[in-house]
Amino acid sequence: MGDDPGRLYHLDGVAHIPGVINDEPQRCISSMRWQQSMQLDDRYVPYLQMAGLYHLARLNDKWFRLDEPLVSAFVKRWRLETHTFHMPFGECTITLQDVAYQLGLPVDGRYVSGCLTDFHETFGECPAGADEETVRRFARAYIMMLLGTQLFADKSGNSIHIRWLPYVARLEEMGGYSWGLAALAWLYRCMCRVANRHVVKLAGPLQLLQSWIFWRFPGFRPAGYDEFSWSLASRWSGHNPSSSEKGPRVQMWRLRIDMLRPGI
Repeated sequence: MGDDPGRLYHLDGVAHIPGVINDEPQRCISSMRWQQSMQLDDRYVPYLQMAGLYHLARLNDKWFRLDEPLVSAFVKRWRLETHTFHMPFGECTITLQDVAYQLGLPVDGRYVSGCLTDFHETFGECPAGADEETVRRFARAYIMMLLGTQLFADKSGNSIHIRWLPYVARLEEMGGYSWGLAALAWLYRCMCRVANRHVVKLAGPLQLLQSWIFWRFPGFRPAGYDEFSWSLASRWSGHNPSSSEKGPRVQMWRLRIDMLRPGI
């Protein structure tokens, strides 16, 4: 590391949060996620199952709020070099197994690789008595919404990237892709971005991140959510964390993480 210990908190010239955490002890990120008005129609289910996104659609049908102070405390321990959380007991991270269990996404198959358009008003509700081709068209739009807002959300706001059009155009082939792998890679990228001390907004598959924290760290789970369900992230649907006093709550969560020990 040379003679400059401060280089420990830089990667590719990016200032990492731990290097300034004592100067900003109550730093709290904000989440970028918008609730869309496209409803899950039972007629979409065969197409969602075909695409491997049915469980994600069920999650999307229920609104959730991110516990921003809790996530902020975890972000402080994210290392860009290894894509892991550095905890008092060692390193840990979100894996493909977590993606499969938490969101019910396929993790085997072909890799996903990939101008914005806003169409949720046009495809908000499939008309009653629609023929099969119309239902298929609305189902494609719904899948576009899931990809653009639930798995691969960015900071662009209420819009969907057209990169997903080639995938929904070949609807029968969508289930052969590893959407779980792509979602995990995108979450890693979003975490690395928000680990920059100058970035305070977090996008990406936030249901995965919060559900992983609750599942892997039982002491951090909200009370009253003991019933098992599939996918695992649906267990926490309806959780509504407090939005007040975020700064002090960040410090509280940081202290609780600092006190973690193996087996606790």
